[in-house]
Amino acid sequence: MQILSSIVFIVILAIGVGVFYRNVRKLIRNIKLGKKIDRTDNPSERWKLMTLVALGQGKMMRRPIAGFFHILIYVGFVIINIELIEILIDGIFGTHRVLWTWFGGTFYEGFTFVLELLALLVTISVVIFFIRRNVTKVKRLNSIDLKGWAKQDANWILIIEFCIMIAFFKMNAAEYYERVQEGKEIVGFSISKNLIPFYQNLPVSTLHFIERASWWFHFVAILFFLNYLYISKHLHILLAFPNTWFAKLQPKGQLDNLASVTNEVKLMLDPNADPFAAQSENTNPEKFGAQDVTDLNWIQLMNAYTCTECGRCTDSCPANITGKKLSPRKIMMNVRDRVEEVGRNIDANKGTFVEDGKKLLNDYITPEELWACTSCNACVEACPVLIDPLSIIIDMRRYLVMEQSAAPTELNLMMTNVENNAAPWQFNQADRANWTKESK
Repeated sequence: MQILSSIVFIVILAIGVGVFYRNVRKLIRNIKLGKKIDRTDNPSERWKLMTLVALGQGKMMRRPIAGFFHILIYVGFVIINIELIEILIDGIFGTHRVLWTWFGGTFYEGFTFVLELLALLVTISVVIFFIRRNVTKVKRLNSIDLKGWAKQDANWILIIEFCIMIAFFKMNAAEYYERVQEGKEIVGFSISKNLIPFYQNLPVSTLHFIERASWWFHFVAILFFLNYLYISKHLHILLAFPNTWFAKLQPKGQLDNLASVTNEVKLMLDPNADPFAAQSENTNPEKFGAQDVTDLNWIQLMNAYTCTECGRCTDSCPANITGKKLSPRKIMMNVRDRVEEVGRNIDANKGTFVEDGKKLLNDYITPEELWACTSCNACVEACPVLIDPLSIIIDMRRYLVMEQSAAPTELNLMMTNVENNAAPWQFNQADRANWTKESK
């Protein structure tokens, strides 16, 4: 019977890890649909930034209440899953509480107390977050851009985490009272036994069933959670680390020059250059700006997958606050949705993308949203994992202006004035200094 249990355990483990591996490969493939960009400069600063922001949760405490409980969940959930080491050993080799056998009762009692305390804090934090989303209805967590799956996903992840913690308590409490009734050595479980005291009245057979069922549920739920991440906003649990490492180190107000524009200028200034070289080599000229996700760089696509949908960016956006359509959170969610759509297209067509008549611009993100942006970088500053929605907005606006000549009338007028008058105003250059003269 024990051999059969180990075989079933190994099969479930192999399936869970196999599906996770497949999803990771698909994720990497989708991110690599973006254009190449080199962000490997200054590695020491990048490691420091990743440690402070991703590992140390450095930007979360700017909103103290949410930040405090998020850190409890983050730290608690990570440390609690150290218990997976014991579960894996027990499941594969058919042992039971192997760390107890290896390190003795004193160590194990302290170890389980720490895990149970953290599990209790995680449970309390999960309940508080659920109440914030569904009872007190914090505005940024209930806005229109979180309708449908985005809102359901946030609740489902809280429910999953709650169920995993409850299974942990049930497993330990049942183990404790089973040992009490059988007169065996008792170690720890001081929090679990007090959370579920009525277990002491249950028969040994029932307690044994509860303990085993909770143990299996805990194991399967962790594997389910691991694979649920791919379709969830909680993918940031994994991607926050590379996302912060590859973050932009330049000042937030500094915009990158388009390589395609630079190449065109060089071509025009070089008297020996062949303007028809690209055509003779049967290559398409490089596009100015971004119309679809493949025009963005791979870090921007990783940004979209890393988005936590916390809404801090949108909550800080002056355009959104004044009632305009722009929501930086929606921009990132739209990019991710379009990348996923392109990825499914590639999967359905044996590795090749077949034109589907859709683009990120207009089908997912409208010009009205893009032109509402003031380029103030408030969204970039607010993001707890250093996502840069502004870079995507700027690239898409560049496409509108440079490829479609679709700038707003006011902007076209300003650019015409700059071209003709060397200033954004409709004054002749000779009259530009007239304001300095005293009126008579």
